[in-house]
Amino acid sequence: MEENAFSQAVIDAVEAKTDWYDHDVLPGLLEQYRLLHTCVKNIFDFLVKKSLITPDPYKLDRKISDIAAPENTSFSENERGVKIGMRFSDYESMIDFLCNYYKFSVSNLSLPSIKKLVDLNNTFTWNQFTPNSAKANTRGLAELVFRARMNLDTLTQSMVTDSLTKAAKALTEITRVLKELTEFQKENYKAQIRKNVFLYNGYDANAAARSPEAEMAEIKKHFVAAMGKTPFYNDLVEEIVQEDLSPNRLALQQTVLARLNVAPKVEKKKEIDTHAVILEAVRVLGALSPQLDAILQKLNENHGILESEHHSLFDRLKKLFRKAFHLADKPCFYTVIVGDGDAKRREKLDFHQFTAELATRSQRYAAFVLKDSQVFVNISAQKEDKILEFVIRQLTECNKLLQMLAALDDFFKQTAAPENKSKIKGIKMEITSIKNCLVKANQVRAEYEAYVEEAAQMRTLGIADEV
Repeated sequence: MEENAFSQAVIDAVEAKTDWYDHDVLPGLLEQYRLLHTCVKNIFDFLVKKSLITPDPYKLDRKISDIAAPENTSFSENERGVKIGMRFSDYESMIDFLCNYYKFSVSNLSLPSIKKLVDLNNTFTWNQFTPNSAKANTRGLAELVFRARMNLDTLTQSMVTDSLTKAAKALTEITRVLKELTEFQKENYKAQIRKNVFLYNGYDANAAARSPEAEMAEIKKHFVAAMGKTPFYNDLVEEIVQEDLSPNRLALQQTVLARLNVAPKVEKKKEIDTHAVILEAVRVLGALSPQLDAILQKLNENHGILESEHHSLFDRLKKLFRKAFHLADKPCFYTVIVGDGDAKRREKLDFHQFTAELATRSQRYAAFVLKDSQVFVNISAQKEDKILEFVIRQLTECNKLLQMLAALDDFFKQTAAPENKSKIKGIKMEITSIKNCLVKANQVRAEYEAYVEEAAQMRTLGIADEV
């Protein structure tokens, strides 16, 4: 194959494979990072709840603009909670940045960028997650997780195990894709030299063809002018020279083109499992549980602040007496303003009943995440229309719940004494997270209904097997 013909074949093949990566492979890589982030967030929230790590208090103030791996240096035993808390928090924030702001494309994922991602991925090695790990971060986090798993209830134990397992699988797949992308970027780099340097005004192809040394010299001569700030990788340029002028160049050329080949996509008629789709809406609702738990903790703390303002010593003694003898708390009613504008209304809220129902709802939603939980198994066994009714009911109830939570948030902030206002913990962030989760669950519900409607139309047309 003539040199210019081979160069054009490589350029065309690289462009085709770039399009394949951008549209078929890298969206999947992003989904793997999103799965990893969900697992990481579950483990992070679990350890914070167990008071085993200290979250970074300045986390929300930090602006992330590029990939950077947290420290992985050693630390003393008494520093573990703080160090792992900071590094795990930075790691979670960085993956969140990747999932929401980073562009997964061949043009953006250069060799240096891939190196940064690999360093970030190695912060915690989920597929080798043991207290005996040689890596300080993995070892420290594993020790905390294994300590926290002692004497856990079955539901929480399953959640932690499931998160660790899925994190390991996600990391393995991410590593595989990045390794293959690294090899492709090397060929892409060589193709850009063929495209930009070989066609650069002043490049002498005849002089370069005289010997390997001559071609190397000619490439170096025009590299900066043609490639700008692109680094010069001597080993990769040497490969170009070998592919053009070595005695076994034909074999090398065939190997390069075979490596760049993209197998034609075989379009398969995808059969939609509508039962699985509507169950996915149920599983999405499972993400509400950590947010509800966080809200419940803050509401109880805020309630305690208001109680401390008005209760006498005698009242506090009565409360301790009820707690000692496992007696129900005295009813506590708050009058809150629900709704906005003309739709505002006053409602009398039984705080203890409300928080008890909130805890029950959180526990039920937590079971949705585990496919083998009895709650999820029971829901799965129902017919699709019944599951749809259940999902719609949960969405309706949760939207009403959001109104009440917003009203309670305002109530605590407005009612607390001036000296206690700074102690009141707001729940706006959790409310926003719940709203986002409900939007996603509603989208899945809408997809389900669209599939069902399409299937009905197909049956009407006598094409029942086309969905």
